[in-house]
Amino acid sequence: MVLNTVKEADVKGKRVLIRVDFNVPVKDGKVTDNTRIKAALPTIEYLLNEGAKLIVVSHFGRPKGKKSEEFSMKPIRAEFEKLLGKKVKLAGDVIGPEVEKEAENLKEGEVLLLENARFYPEEEKNDAEFAKKLASLADIYVNDAFGTAHRAHATTEGVSHYLPSYAGFLIEKEVKYMAPLLENPEHPFVAIIGGSKVSSKITVLESLLNTCDVICIGGGMAYTFLKVLGHKIGKSLYEEDYIETAKNFLESAKKKGVKVILPVDHIGAKEFKEDAERICIDGVDIPDDVMGMDIGPKTVELINDELKSAKSVVWNGPMGVFEFSSFSKGTEDVAKALADSSAISVVGGGDSVAAINKFGLADKISHVSTGGGASLEFLEGKTLPGIKALEK
Repeated sequence: MVLNTVKEADVKGKRVLIRVDFNVPVKDGKVTDNTRIKAALPTIEYLLNEGAKLIVVSHFGRPKGKKSEEFSMKPIRAEFEKLLGKKVKLAGDVIGPEVEKEAENLKEGEVLLLENARFYPEEEKNDAEFAKKLASLADIYVNDAFGTAHRAHATTEGVSHYLPSYAGFLIEKEVKYMAPLLENPEHPFVAIIGGSKVSSKITVLESLLNTCDVICIGGGMAYTFLKVLGHKIGKSLYEEDYIETAKNFLESAKKKGVKVILPVDHIGAKEFKEDAERICIDGVDIPDDVMGMDIGPKTVELINDELKSAKSVVWNGPMGVFEFSSFSKGTEDVAKALADSSAISVVGGGDSVAAINKFGLADKISHVSTGGGASLEFLEGKTLPGIKALEK
């Protein structure tokens, strides 16, 4: 997969429409986590230094296609301006004569932030007319919003039909680390897949069978697999509708020679509560009145052993109920082992990224993906419309 990248574009004196992911949490009119804004700054600063006239577009929240003060980009503009260290003008709309005039009057090195793209239902419908109007504001299109690349929206895919289109540094980095995992990973390649449900991860698991040497399964979804193997899972979460799917997956793994590691011990509780008493279960079977809440130390050790010799690792999904501090140790220990590994490591998916950040290990991971759903679909081998639009 080879992308047209921003460094190939001649942007001097040109109006550049850049799609970013500024869908950040806002409370009482203030941005409470500016990670996504910071992630877009390298591309934005590069374009400005190269003499571009910059038009920035993003979505924010779910305004359901209606203009509303609650979902205005105003608080985001304030934070963006502060981080960028230069004036950012907020347009009064996304398209229309006023915006056209503001875009027309931009000078080199100036920044215009458009209002919330989702104020228009045409954005999510990828309406051609809407995309055309947006594209008419600029000479060049740059996409740096990996988190929305799995959606074919007007600002992520539609505008690329009307303008020369390039990937920003963030998308370029995501593809650089993610694509080899599907196409040609360094072996041994270990996948650590967690989360609560088999149903949400089965496509990823099946896709990884084509390239992986070892797949470690944790989280709530592990109990469905253990049940398939005839183990007692007590009151643990499991999906009856996916018993057959889980069975087929284990059979496919065996045929393909892919080693599957499932929990061999657990940390459980009698109730799904943060302050529930921790019960250590030194074996695979879980007592009838207990539910599995985390992987145990022996399971962590098994995963650690695989990580020691791994050359590539992908991690998606926590190993237990990591948001409850009493049941976060399995996830934390695996995160630390991954941070200590010399493998190329990629962490994707909201919860596993949250875990890496919670334990302060992000700088020890080769790549922490910015896209939850997008990274999942990428690993599933699906075509992401926002990425396809940037391919050479």
